[in-house]
Amino acid sequence: MSDSDEQHPELSGYEPQDADRPLRSRRALTFMRIVVVLGVVALIVPGILTSLQIASATAENTCRAAVLRYHPFAVGSHARFELSGPGGFGWQCYAIDVNERATYVIPLGIIPSAPGALDPGIPA
Repeated sequence: MSDSDEQHPELSGYEPQDADRPLRSRRALTFMRIVVVLGVVALIVPGILTSLQIASATAENTCRAAVLRYHPFAVGSHARFELSGPGGFGWQCYAIDVNERATYVIPLGIIPSAPGALDPGIPA
């Protein structure tokens, strides 16, 4: 008798049946993979959407403050994300005049900052 049989006598003489057969069927493995992928997507997508919504709202607020400061006679403001805008990659701020023309104001960057960041002496 070997040492392993002495340690576990209940396993002596055990011969596994169907050793070549996988533990789970192919259909079960496919189902589990789909469930895992859907679970990961369900965890990641809401975070991405929330981050985009917060960045958009912050960019709009910062753009509104910049337009009030640099173009006081503008009738509106608009912030949009551009891959290659006048200020480079990131959020860009435009002032809208009476004739609905957009005038470039400032770049807001990839992650827009709070409106008070335009002038450090003024609280946000």
